[in-house]
Amino acid sequence: MTGSGASDAAGGTEVDGETDVEDLTGLYRQYGDDRLPPGQRETDRFPVLSKSGTPSWDAETFAFEVWGAVDEPLAYSLSEFRELPAVTQRQDFHCVTGWSRFDCAFTGVEFAEIVDRAGIGDDVDHVLFHALDGYTTNLSLEECARDGVLFAYGFDGDDLPADHGGPIRVVTPHKYAYKGAKWVSGVEFLSEKELGYWEKRGYSDTANPWNEERYS
Repeated sequence: MTGSGASDAAGGTEVDGETDVEDLTGLYRQYGDDRLPPGQRETDRFPVLSKSGTPSWDAETFAFEVWGAVDEPLAYSLSEFRELPAVTQRQDFHCVTGWSRFDCAFTGVEFAEIVDRAGIGDDVDHVLFHALDGYTTNLSLEECARDGVLFAYGFDGDDLPADHGGPIRVVTPHKYAYKGAKWVSGVEFLSEKELGYWEKRGYSDTANPWNEERYS
């Protein structure tokens, strides 16, 4: 939410009266001097984009699952998932179609928390995210370990809206947003890379906004 958070004296960000928000908006400095990646325009809006519209889901039957090369496959109901240790982070959001929204406050479970709970094999080097609408997207394990990769269920102090990926979506502030699956239903740990939906259709596998890696 552009302008929704006010920094306090300790450097925190206030969201709905809370100040324990981790500020990751300086991530761009790892890539250069400009917060807005090349070819992007900043907007206060949050456009809704998907491959086939918002899928239906039932809070009573929804499950978030973890499988593949793991020590222990996991399955959580929505209420169980929301009871896992969570963080709130202020991030920037970059869409491959050319718009960026600054200062988005996402709440959710860090990727590392899921890794710790499932345990992964020594041969794991890639991850495939799965979504309720059949969408998939891939990232290397190294990229998933970066700060800001979050299974988000909260947005600006409220539940994540369904059209923006609720009940759970992945956010990846160091990548174009198609690397962050909406309506995510699970994560698969892989020993060999498997391309996701848009990656198979010519979108960049690396998706670095500051290098304008939009297409392969």
